[in-house]
Amino acid sequence: MADTQQVDAKAERQVARLAQQIGTFSKAHGGAEAQVAYIGERGARIVLVGEDGGWGDLVAATYEIAQQAVEKSGITAHETFDGEFAAKVKTGPYEWTRMAGIQVGGPSNG
Repeated sequence: MADTQQVDAKAERQVARLAQQIGTFSKAHGGAEAQVAYIGERGARIVLVGEDGGWGDLVAATYEIAQQAVEKSGITAHETFDGEFAAKVKTGPYEWTRMAGIQVGGPSNG
């Protein structure tokens, strides 16, 4: 019984910490929305998109912890990362050179 309580307490702390980080991001970007994606053994990725187009992500130990953190933070959660939600993301030179630019012959950020 003690092991279950320790796991639950650890998960609750993770949820609280992630929810606080989500809230900080949201405040810095004039609000935010999220999408949770399962990434295998690593857990789940919380993709955050701010109202100003800024974006970031967090990784949670499990999909359930990620969902609970988003719910606790009070921001809107999307089932998928497409349509109007994806269109809110604003990218700049850094993203183009690090993600797309390298594959299509662009300059590296190295």
